[in-house]
Amino acid sequence: MPWLVRDGEVLGPLEVASSFSARSRGLLGRDGIDGALLLRPATSVHTLGMRFALDVAYCDAELVVVDVSTMVPWRLGRPRRRARSVLEAEAGAFGRWGLRAGDRLEIRP
Repeated sequence: MPWLVRDGEVLGPLEVASSFSARSRGLLGRDGIDGALLLRPATSVHTLGMRFALDVAYCDAELVVVDVSTMVPWRLGRPRRRARSVLEAEAGAFGRWGLRAGDRLEIRP
Protein backbone atom coordinates (compact mmCIF):
# COMPACT_ATOMS: atom_id res chain seq x y z
CA MET A 1 0.00 0.00 0.00
CA PRO A 2 1.36 3.47 -0.83
CA TRP A 3 1.96 6.19 1.76
CA LEU A 4 0.92 9.83 1.85
CA VAL A 5 3.99 11.99 2.49
CA ARG A 6 4.58 15.73 3.06
CA ASP A 7 8.12 17.13 3.32
CA GLY A 8 9.52 13.67 4.00
CA GLU A 9 7.02 13.00 6.82
CA VAL A 10 4.71 10.01 6.39
CA LEU A 11 1.17 11.16 7.17
CA GLY A 12 -0.48 7.75 6.79
CA PRO A 13 -1.42 4.92 4.47
CA LEU A 14 -3.01 5.97 1.19
CA GLU A 15 -5.58 4.32 -1.03
CA VAL A 16 -5.79 5.62 -4.60
CA ALA A 17 -9.09 5.51 -6.48
CA SER A 18 -8.26 6.14 -10.13
CA SER A 19 -10.94 4.12 -11.94
CA PHE A 20 -14.44 5.48 -12.44
CA SER A 21 -15.99 2.73 -10.29
CA ALA A 22 -13.46 3.19 -7.46
CA ARG A 23 -14.02 6.98 -7.45
CA SER A 24 -17.80 6.50 -7.52
CA ARG A 25 -17.66 4.11 -4.57
CA GLY A 26 -15.16 6.22 -2.61
CA LEU A 27 -15.71 5.70 1.12
CA LEU A 28 -19.40 4.76 0.86
CA GLY A 29 -20.38 1.85 3.09
CA ARG A 30 -17.37 2.23 5.36
CA ASP A 31 -17.35 3.17 9.03
CA GLY A 32 -13.97 4.90 8.76
CA ILE A 33 -10.57 4.85 7.09
CA ASP A 34 -7.05 4.43 8.39
CA GLY A 35 -5.11 7.08 6.49
CA ALA A 36 -6.62 8.68 3.40
CA LEU A 37 -8.21 8.07 0.02
CA LEU A 38 -7.07 9.98 -3.09
CA LEU A 39 -9.69 10.38 -5.81
CA ARG A 40 -7.92 11.03 -9.09
CA PRO A 41 -9.11 12.75 -11.26
CA ALA A 42 -11.69 14.75 -9.28
CA THR A 43 -12.64 18.37 -8.69
CA SER A 44 -15.29 17.88 -6.00
CA VAL A 45 -16.86 15.29 -3.71
CA HIS A 46 -20.09 14.63 -1.85
CA THR A 47 -20.89 12.96 1.46
CA LEU A 48 -24.33 11.62 0.49
CA GLY A 49 -24.79 8.31 2.31
CA MET A 50 -21.57 8.70 4.33
CA ARG A 51 -21.43 7.33 7.87
CA PHE A 52 -18.83 9.81 9.13
CA ALA A 53 -17.57 13.35 8.54
CA LEU A 54 -14.62 13.94 6.21
CA ASP A 55 -11.64 16.21 5.96
CA VAL A 56 -11.28 17.05 2.27
CA ALA A 57 -8.21 18.49 0.52
CA TYR A 58 -8.48 19.68 -3.06
CA CYS A 59 -5.15 19.25 -4.86
CA ASP A 60 -3.78 20.55 -8.16
CA ALA A 61 -2.04 18.43 -10.79
CA GLU A 62 1.21 18.49 -8.77
CA LEU A 63 -0.56 17.39 -5.53
CA VAL A 64 -0.27 20.84 -3.99
CA VAL A 65 -3.22 21.44 -1.67
CA VAL A 66 -5.31 24.34 -3.00
CA ASP A 67 -8.12 24.20 -0.42
CA VAL A 68 -9.13 22.24 2.67
CA SER A 69 -12.56 21.76 4.23
CA THR A 70 -14.49 19.48 6.56
CA MET A 71 -17.75 17.98 5.34
CA VAL A 72 -20.47 16.38 7.44
CA PRO A 73 -22.58 13.55 5.96
CA TRP A 74 -25.25 14.36 3.38
CA ARG A 75 -23.57 17.39 1.81
CA LEU A 76 -22.48 18.33 -1.72
CA GLY A 77 -19.04 19.88 -2.08
CA ARG A 78 -18.52 22.68 -4.55
CA PRO A 79 -15.95 22.07 -7.29
CA ARG A 80 -12.59 23.84 -7.08
CA ARG A 81 -11.37 25.12 -10.45
CA ARG A 82 -7.68 24.31 -9.89
CA ALA A 83 -8.36 20.90 -8.34
CA ARG A 84 -7.33 17.80 -10.25
CA SER A 85 -7.63 15.34 -7.34
CA VAL A 86 -9.32 15.20 -3.95
CA LEU A 87 -7.91 13.69 -0.77
CA GLU A 88 -10.39 12.38 1.82
CA ALA A 89 -9.71 11.37 5.43
CA GLU A 90 -11.76 11.07 8.60
CA ALA A 91 -12.61 14.46 10.10
CA GLY A 92 -9.82 15.53 12.45
CA ALA A 93 -7.03 13.79 10.53
CA PHE A 94 -5.85 16.95 8.76
CA GLY A 95 -5.67 18.77 12.09
CA ARG A 96 -3.48 16.00 13.53
CA TRP A 97 -1.32 16.05 10.41
CA GLY A 98 -1.17 19.86 10.23
CA LEU A 99 -2.33 19.66 6.60
CA ARG A 100 -3.26 22.99 5.01
CA ALA A 101 -3.44 24.86 1.71
CA GLY A 102 -0.02 25.21 0.08
CA ASP A 103 1.29 21.85 1.30
CA ARG A 104 2.94 19.70 -1.39
CA LEU A 105 2.04 16.02 -1.05
CA GLU A 106 3.76 12.93 -2.41
CA ILE A 107 2.74 9.33 -2.93
CA ARG A 108 5.46 6.85 -1.98
CA PRO A 109 5.33 3.08 -2.39
